[in-house]
Amino acid sequence: MRVRNGSIVAVVSSLLLTGCATSALDMAPPRPDQPWSPATTSSGEIIAGERNQAGAANSYVLPVNSALTNIPPPPAVDPTEVYSLSRLIDVAESNNSATRIAWNDARRVALAAGIAESTYLPRITATAIGGFQGNSGSDSVQGVNFNNSGSANGTVSAVSLQWLLFDFGKRAAVVEAAKQASVISNIAFNATHQQVIYNVTLAFYTHAAAKARAATAAQSLSDAQAVQNAAEERYKHGIGTVIEVAQARQGTAQANLALVQATGGEQDAYLALLTAMGVSPLTHIKVADVAGRNLSPSMATSVEAIVSESLGRRPDVLGAYAARSASLANIRAAQAEFMPKIFLSAIGSYNEGGLNLTALPSASQEPPTVNVNGHRFNGGIFVGLTIPIYDGGTRSAVLAQARADADSADTRLTHVRDEAVRQIVQADNALRTSLSAYQASKALAGAAQTTFDAALAAYHSGVGSITDLTLANSQLLQARNASTDAYSTALSAAAMLALATGTLGATPE
Repeated sequence: MRVRNGSIVAVVSSLLLTGCATSALDMAPPRPDQPWSPATTSSGEIIAGERNQAGAANSYVLPVNSALTNIPPPPAVDPTEVYSLSRLIDVAESNNSATRIAWNDARRVALAAGIAESTYLPRITATAIGGFQGNSGSDSVQGVNFNNSGSANGTVSAVSLQWLLFDFGKRAAVVEAAKQASVISNIAFNATHQQVIYNVTLAFYTHAAAKARAATAAQSLSDAQAVQNAAEERYKHGIGTVIEVAQARQGTAQANLALVQATGGEQDAYLALLTAMGVSPLTHIKVADVAGRNLSPSMATSVEAIVSESLGRRPDVLGAYAARSASLANIRAAQAEFMPKIFLSAIGSYNEGGLNLTALPSASQEPPTVNVNGHRFNGGIFVGLTIPIYDGGTRSAVLAQARADADSADTRLTHVRDEAVRQIVQADNALRTSLSAYQASKALAGAAQTTFDAALAAYHSGVGSITDLTLANSQLLQARNASTDAYSTALSAAAMLALATGTLGATPE
């Protein structure tokens, strides 16, 4: 009967527990074709683990959490200042979330190195235990009944010390690997800043190009209006035709559309600049102009002269080198596991306790009572030696893993160096090409301007056609945009080369 009752209790308990687990399905959506309706607080915050019991929702729109409706404030900027590239970079480095995350990562890894170094110090632990035990009962011996009770209480206080004295260099290797990891994290911190500088620089030059495109489109619209005025003037004097006037008005409309598109492109480029800076898109900041800087192919230096020095300061190469050093330290740590360890152990304790026993017979006699109290001090110091004998090949496997990691780290360093050389050469070629393209685009823009001026003068004189004039205006717009784009591309290529060579630590020259 007892076995049967126990089985019933076990089955019932299992069913109850199963019901508790499956009841969690109530937190999920009720059906695949019905919205999930969460339970919320008065502020709209979703309550975890609960579902809205008011009824099924009829919309997939989630409730508004009022704690999340506050828009992050934009950074403090001077509304009267025109921000240059260097000032924009300063604002970005102070507000971009990527730089702060990289800083926290570097601090976290540095603390890990400190934790590794702390293994050289002893570990001291204090322990205190207190307890009480009581009992009472009755006994009968040859018709005589006895009531008895007892209690015991005591405390144990101990201080213990564990200190690893010698481990054949394992801790030193672990500390070295942790410090190299800190170096890698610190390099990544600087690399993050370099990437932020590059992103802001690229967005700045792109915005400058978009701004110049908008100005070019405005000038093109002015030129198209001049063509339209000339066509209408010729028509008034009976020289032109209705078709010429219509073509001129069509050119004005096209130029106006190009201006609208260029203005929208400038606004998009401004938003991209704020995004690269990591600030609120609602920030209003005046951006300086970058035009007027003289660029020529002679600015590019020999690529052979910069590759060697660049390999020694690129963040990815330095990080790969530190990773290889860390992997070598891990090999030394794995090898030290095969050696014995010498340790020191010490303990000091204080014990205090009491024992009370009372027996009361049924006859009127004095009850026998025992009261025992005492305390004791203990202490000991031990020096020990541990020698690993057999572990099923675990240490050998760990050592093999460390050696494989070191080989991969060495191969990765070679690959990173080769990739760095390729990127530097590619960036240098892009800079040279963009500088030459800029010189060619300037010549093209000058020739297109001359062609348009000549076509407009000829049309005013009655010897040119409206078709040639509108074509010249369209080609002039294309040439101006090509010159603007080539100028921005050359500046961006210079920033890319600075990033590839590891010299992008401030505003790119």
